[in-house]
Amino acid sequence: MANSRCKVSLRAFPEKSNQSPSCQSVLLQRLLDSHHSFSLLAKKGHFMSTHEIDSIAALPLATNISWMAEIETFWVATDSEELNDLQRDGATAVIDLAAEFEAGKGLENSDLRARVIGRMSDIQVRDFALGSHNEESAQWYWKMWRELLVSAPPGFVAPIASVFAALAYERGDGELAHKALDRALADDSQYSLAILLRRVFSAGWPAQSFTVMRRELHPKVVNVIFG
Repeated sequence: MANSRCKVSLRAFPEKSNQSPSCQSVLLQRLLDSHHSFSLLAKKGHFMSTHEIDSIAALPLATNISWMAEIETFWVATDSEELNDLQRDGATAVIDLAAEFEAGKGLENSDLRARVIGRMSDIQVRDFALGSHNEESAQWYWKMWRELLVSAPPGFVAPIASVFAALAYERGDGELAHKALDRALADDSQYSLAILLRRVFSAGWPAQSFTVMRRELHPKVVNVIFG
């Protein structure tokens, strides 16, 4: 699916970007910097196996024509005149849907699920989503991202799979994290966050360090979106 989402070259990333702040990912920059430092010392990680390893395959819903059409209406174009409004809408939708999952109603609001999947096409919404959970809410976000991953249509899988991979890695399930990255890269082989997460996870970067970095960066992402 052709689109104008922000693409970040890993080779050029350390250099100053000429993109607007709304199209830059502070998460990618920090990950890249940290990976360069850690990779000098790290050994390849040894990952746990999991019974959930086959549980993230796409459901038939993911290729349902009407479902795909609904999600497409929420896709975020980087040149939109209402870009910031769309980003705010996406970030708010993530929080609202997580609350629905906490209340046990996560599968009842298909419009909200479609909105989150579509808005995740924006890198700021994606980075906001990655930092939105804490220890208390992690289980609800885990369920939410898994459900969204298995129902995301082609062209919308990569950002959701990358976020799910990060949560899996933080839970100590590196094998499932890599499986999720397989899905992300199958959807978009050039998806920068998935490529970088693959390098970070394969290097055995401590999950706790990733958690700390994610939490430190979240306020910056919130500021970009909400000002």
